[in-house]
Formats: sequence, C-alpha cells, structure tokens
Amino acid sequence: MVFYFKSEVVTPPVTLFMGLDKYENEDLIKWGWPEDVWFHVDKLSSAHVYLRLNTGQTIEDIPSSVLEDAAQLVKANSIMGNKMNDIEVVYTMWSNLKKTQGMEVGQVGFHQDKEVKKIKVAKRINEIMNRLNKTKKEEHPDFRSEREKRDRLEREDKKKLLRQQKEKEKDEMKQKQEEAELRSYTSLMKPENMDKYDQNNDSDEFM
Repeated sequence: MVFYFKSEVVTPPVTLFMGLDKYENEDLIKWGWPEDVWFHVDKLSSAHVYLRLNTGQTIEDIPSSVLEDAAQLVKANSIMGNKMNDIEVVYTMWSNLKKTQGMEVGQVGFHQDKEVKKIKVAKRINEIMNRLNKTKKEEHPDFRSEREKRDRLEREDKKKLLRQQKEKEKDEMKQKQEEAELRSYTSLMKPENMDKYDQNNDSDEFM
C-alpha cells in the first residue's frame, strides 16, 4: 500500500507519496523513477517520502514550500523524529540511492554524498500536516509495471526524436544541395560566362 498526499502550496499541486512499511519502501527503492526525489529523516528511522518531478525539472527547481511539506511529512512519520525539535531531513534524487547486499529491507545508502541535500526542521507544524492529511489517499500500485511502462514510453520518445532529427538532417542536406546547384547554374548564366561560351562556339564554327 502507498499513501498519496497533495501539496497544494503550488499551482498545479504536486503529489508526495510514501510506502506503508519497509517492504513497500524496498519496492520504491528498486522500481523508483529517475524523476523521483527521495526524503528521509537524517540518522533516524522514518518513512521514505517521494516527490516525482516533471520531465526537465531538477532537484534545484523544487519550491521551498514544497520542500517544507515533504520535510514535515517525513518528520510526522518518524517515531523518534516526530517527538524531536531541530531535526534534519535529507533528500536526493532516486538515482543516487545505493542498495548493496547485506543491507536490511528498506535500508539505503548513497552513491555520492555530495549529491545529498539537507533541510532543517525546527518543529512539527500541525497546520501543514492537517492540510496534507485531508488529501491523503491509499492505493496499491504495481511499481514494476509502472516503471516498465515509463521506460517503454521514454524509449519510444527517444526513437521518435531520433527519426525527427534524421529527417531534419536529410532535409537540410537536400536544401544545401539545391542551393549549391542553384549557385552553379546562376554562375553559368552570368553574362561574362555566356560571352566565353559564345566565343568558344564561334571559334569552333570558324575552324
């Protein structure tokens, strides 16, 4: 089971989601999307919260109000973190999550620590949590199927772009050839070149 929340602090609203337990978290770690941003309370057990970015967006594009919603959601779903003030929430792109043998279910590391960002949470803000909880929905998605569909569509888009690029290059090459032929014809039809052509013809007739 996965819980979905609408963060309506931006227009259009964005969706934050998290697994019910460590097993759903494990599936999200395995079948997440490259567009996903992962949030977790630093150095404490907590839910794994995700934000899915739109194509072309980067982690730097996330509005501060959305970051605050995600951080509050993570804090509220941490047994220890929810009771503490001045905690830190770490976040990074899904692609930076590292899973190695020997790690417990739901546990992750990072490929590059420098790609991990932090946001400080001074205290729980009930107004934010009340707003998010009003939008809460439960679903049972097939993570693997959704990821495979996403990858298939991306491959199709790349093939389409490649075909368009090849057609564009072909059209440009054809245009260049036509322009070269036109320049050659124009040069041939210049008066000075026409005179030379006529002189050559006259000399041939004389001989």
